[in-house]
Amino acid sequence: MQPTLVAVAHGSRDPRALHTALALLERVRELRPRLDVRLGHIELNEPLLDSVLGELRGAAVLVPLLLGRGYHVKRDLPAAAAGATHLRTRVATPLGPHPLLVEALYERLVEAGWTAGTAVVLAAAGSRDPDAAADTRRTAAMLAERLGGVPVVPAYASAAAPSAPEAVRALAARGHHRTAVASYFAAPGRFAAQTAAAAPALAAAPLGDHPALARLLLRRYDEACARPAPPALPVRPELVSA
Repeated sequence: MQPTLVAVAHGSRDPRALHTALALLERVRELRPRLDVRLGHIELNEPLLDSVLGELRGAAVLVPLLLGRGYHVKRDLPAAAAGATHLRTRVATPLGPHPLLVEALYERLVEAGWTAGTAVVLAAAGSRDPDAAADTRRTAAMLAERLGGVPVVPAYASAAAPSAPEAVRALAARGHHRTAVASYFAAPGRFAAQTAAAAPALAAAPLGDHPALARLLLRRYDEACARPAPPALPVRPELVSA
């Protein structure tokens, strides 16, 4: 049997975030109807990841609905996998950086009315982890290339600088007075709304249930499945019946 795909969302108090994650997973199921696909949350929403893992048997791949490396990817997901001792569990890499994400960002900008030559602020959640910032910068560079070389400046809603308003002002100081905000968020929520409000011209919608994300989710799942299986846990002698 194929391992269950457990998509792991952060969780949000905004009800649109849950609806968006469920819509994205419906796209995943359409692409691969025979695959068991579940949703688990790190916090704030049900079902919580630990509860989902507790219901499963056999094998599972945790695919983070997160756009770069950071505390949740490096600590929370491995801890959840290690705690599910009844499962053979792998943790996939986060969604970004990846060209499919860049394509989704591009299409969201075009939907919002972006035109050639308009500079872009790539608004992300932010993290104190330097790897997370490096991943966002890499995505910004890839998006700049996709947009024909216009400036794309990363900005953050928390924990890192610059903020979206600061990035907009920095671009204006360089002569870019019409600036678009690309929403580097998997779903709507407080941070996405906060950074969109900084846009002087237009703001793109979050990535949401864009078809490219569904394809990327399955790609991360397949990559994890292709890695060598984790070693089986040793059986404690006291647990073996005579």
